[in-house]
Amino acid sequence: MGAVLYHGEPNGASLTVLAALAEAGGEAALGIACRPIDLLAGERHGIPGLTERVALDMGIEGEGPVLVIDGEAMTESVFLAQYLDERAGGAGLQPEDSHAHWEMMMWCRQITERLSPAAALLGNLASSQVEIAAIGAEDFAGITASIVSDDLRQRWQALHDGAVDAAQVADSETKVAQAVARCEGQLADGRDWLMGVYSIADIVTFSWLAGMALLRPEAFADAPKTAAWLARVQERPAVATALARATVSEPLRAWAPGPEINRWG
Repeated sequence: MGAVLYHGEPNGASLTVLAALAEAGGEAALGIACRPIDLLAGERHGIPGLTERVALDMGIEGEGPVLVIDGEAMTESVFLAQYLDERAGGAGLQPEDSHAHWEMMMWCRQITERLSPAAALLGNLASSQVEIAAIGAEDFAGITASIVSDDLRQRWQALHDGAVDAAQVADSETKVAQAVARCEGQLADGRDWLMGVYSIADIVTFSWLAGMALLRPEAFADAPKTAAWLARVQERPAVATALARATVSEPLRAWAPGPEINRWG
């Protein structure tokens, strides 16, 4: 059975994996077929032919992409980006030096644990909440019944109910501002890329931060180096290829229920 990558619009976790796939040589080179799915219709939870789905059902990234190989669902965008880099025999997305590799992974963990839940919350409130709230009761019940993870189901329910936690919104805005400040500090020495050389750290950070430049531009007002870095990443051919897979006019405004808000700050 061939490898199939099921993905949403190129934003957030789906953008990370699509950009990494393009950097690693693309579908034909890696023997992976891309299949877009409608995350807001719950299609991720009905992927056919799965014999091992624990990573899909219990993954912490929310409605992220799913790579299926021989019936096994593989999830979590940073891990998938690493897998694609290594499947390609080393596409240059991971530092070879062990300490540099650790630094990259620590950076990615900060992004996926702090920035991505914050960006997803703000993005969903700005975009997908209206669409999810409009889903009829019977159809919504069908979608949520297919979601195994309790906390992901609760995030769907909150969006459907129009629930807004002001404290969570404020905390998420703070985390976005902190991520921008951290990027600005990392780029302060004049480097072009976050780790000095282009890596998965640039891909995953761009994937969650680029949409925030549209929704919370004030967070970038005093961050010219970060703004220039965002532009450099977006200009990379692989990122352009990933963004070109969009079926909507503004993919960086397309969101789906994402990671759970970090309860520990």
